[in-house]
Amino acid sequence: MDDFTAEILASGQDNTAPAQPQVNDEPPAPRRSLRSGFAARASIQDRLVEKLLQQVVPVDDDVGPDGLVGSEDQTSSAFVERPNFNLTTMSNNFRRFNARIGVVFKFQAEVIRLLSWHRPSQTMSLLAVYTFVCLDPYLLSVLPMVALVLGALVPGFLARHPAPPKGTLSSEQGLGYSAGGPPLAPAATVRPVKELSKDFFRNMRDLQNVMEDFSVGHDQVVSLLVPLTNFSDEALSSAVFLVLVVGGVFMTITAHLLPWRFIALALGWAAICSGHPGVSRLLAATHRDHLRSREEEARSFWDAWVAGDVILDSAPETREVEVFELQRVSDDGSEWEPWLFTPSPYDPLSQPRISGDRPRGTRFFDDVLAPEGWQWSEKKWALDLWSREWVEERIITGVEVETEGERWVYDMYDDRDDQTGVVEAPEAAKPRPPILHPSWEEGEDSSVRRGRWRRRRWVRLVKRKATSATTL
Repeated sequence: MDDFTAEILASGQDNTAPAQPQVNDEPPAPRRSLRSGFAARASIQDRLVEKLLQQVVPVDDDVGPDGLVGSEDQTSSAFVERPNFNLTTMSNNFRRFNARIGVVFKFQAEVIRLLSWHRPSQTMSLLAVYTFVCLDPYLLSVLPMVALVLGALVPGFLARHPAPPKGTLSSEQGLGYSAGGPPLAPAATVRPVKELSKDFFRNMRDLQNVMEDFSVGHDQVVSLLVPLTNFSDEALSSAVFLVLVVGGVFMTITAHLLPWRFIALALGWAAICSGHPGVSRLLAATHRDHLRSREEEARSFWDAWVAGDVILDSAPETREVEVFELQRVSDDGSEWEPWLFTPSPYDPLSQPRISGDRPRGTRFFDDVLAPEGWQWSEKKWALDLWSREWVEERIITGVEVETEGERWVYDMYDDRDDQTGVVEAPEAAKPRPPILHPSWEEGEDSSVRRGRWRRRRWVRLVKRKATSATTL
């Protein structure tokens, strides 16, 4: 880690170039005008490309009209204004990013060398530190401070107070390194590499390879996990769900009994030792000669258990929907006129009736559609013969229920419906004890005068409709 940090700081120090004297000679006027013309033409091209991209690139749903990311009504202090897609901004950000990403690739290369046993002494040191952390997890709080001291402060001090170069008097006499005295070298800093330099193109190469590695890894994870979790094979996903639930319950009960320190120690040693070239070849030969046949047997046993023991519901989910056939008495009271098919009974005490709104619905049965996401399971509507039940369930009052015949539910006649003009207030009378009346009546005599509206309930079964494929 010390050599790695010192190397980065030294590379950043080497990239510094001596300051060049500024030249105050001004170019002639024609060259300046030519350069300004090229700049104006380039800016016009950038604007044209930006306008074209705005027409092609879709706008995100979480971007408000003022450019804020998120919903419009959100006023959190964490809200920041983020610019939209711009080709010039994208190009500038990529150049800046590529000039500064080299330190990440160097760290990645050092980790690969460390885990591949390129230097066995460093890998064994990593295993020693890992062992101490597993046996005493409280040492995790010390690791950030030790890493900062050994990885940043000590290399920074050595760069500021370098050792004498070889071939000098101090090195020949074997006096050793001395940290005393004033600083002898400027402080080392990490600077972005210059554009079009060798390091810049090296970063582009590494960035290209990292994008390929990420794409391959993403596709492998998707091909492995998505078929197990997206219920494309419902029996397989149900079996995985069952195993995870049972495993979660088991671990909830027995997790405190397991020696987690030694488990982490064994798994860490096994993972790091498997990266050794000799061990990796031995593991590959063992898997090829002994474990491949076992894997096939285990897979066949799993498939047989999933096919035999996981039982799925074959019938789709069904529900019952309702619609009310609403009729209104004619002006002369001689017949009932078909009015609407409405989702609500439009009873005397309903909110639309009290507010004076007209009922809403459709005039024909064929125009009644299934709810969104459902489809009809039956071909015809069925008349609900139990009118009393749905009246009582909705606690509807002021109606008369027909228990035989066509099962209409009539409005009770109210004298106030026929009153017009100014209605005088009734004289004050002595209070009488309230008399309990039923909320509805059974209609037996058709000669009794009824209200203006009547309705009856029709029902029909629907089932869930299959939807198109969705992407996560």
